Amino acid sequence: MSPDSAAKVLVVEDTPEMAELVKELLEGENFDVTAVGTGEEALEVATATDPDVVILDVSLPGIDGNEVCRRLREDSSDAYVIMLTARQEEADRLIGLAVGADDYVVKPFSPRELVARVRAMLRRPRAREAGAGGSGRRRFGDLEIDIQAHEVRVGGAPIELSKTEFDILDALSEQPKVSLSRQQLLERVWGPSWFGDDHVIDVHISNLRQKLGDDPRQPRYLRTIRGFGYRMGEG
Repeated sequence: MSPDSAAKVLVVEDTPEMAELVKELLEGENFDVTAVGTGEEALEVATATDPDVVILDVSLPGIDGNEVCRRLREDSSDAYVIMLTARQEEADRLIGLAVGADDYVVKPFSPRELVARVRAMLRRPRAREAGAGGSGRRRFGDLEIDIQAHEVRVGGAPIELSKTEFDILDALSEQPKVSLSRQQLLERVWGPSWFGDDHVIDVHISNLRQKLGDDPRQPRYLRTIRGFGYRMGEG
């Protein structure tokens, strides 16, 4: 039995055939899977069972997937969230990332890809464990990053970040002024086995900048290295 064999996965999908397909697929990989069909059920089950991963369809009746994700983060859930979407418009996928999703998979998807995404998420430390091996506090002007407490402050005011946003900030701040490519950030945060669109990094960086109040035209904290990636620091 693999180390992640007992991991709990909540599947939120209103199409019964799709829900059963995903449930059987993950159970075949020894995950503990619960499937529900509405956003309301998803919130209730997530509160009761504290899942490790939530696979969340965007188009749900009543409370849609984006709102479910937002409420999960509002309730301080540290579950990894993978959005399922049949929508081809980029803006629809970006909304999910903006409200706290960690990744997205576009339907129709490869079963192997979905399993790989779930396993990649589970290789990352959950928020409550992330500070265990951290190394104190890091400061960049008004920005303070407390690795062990998993807290970020700007000008003394606390900033709420998703796990993925914090992990990206952790990776960039570990070696200030060292540039990391998008691929390097993907490997650091999602793991070397992750595969998918590296544009997901740009979306999370954009979210980070908004939350930190960092103007990309005159960056104080996060600097874009054109055609390559990102690094911490001005100039």
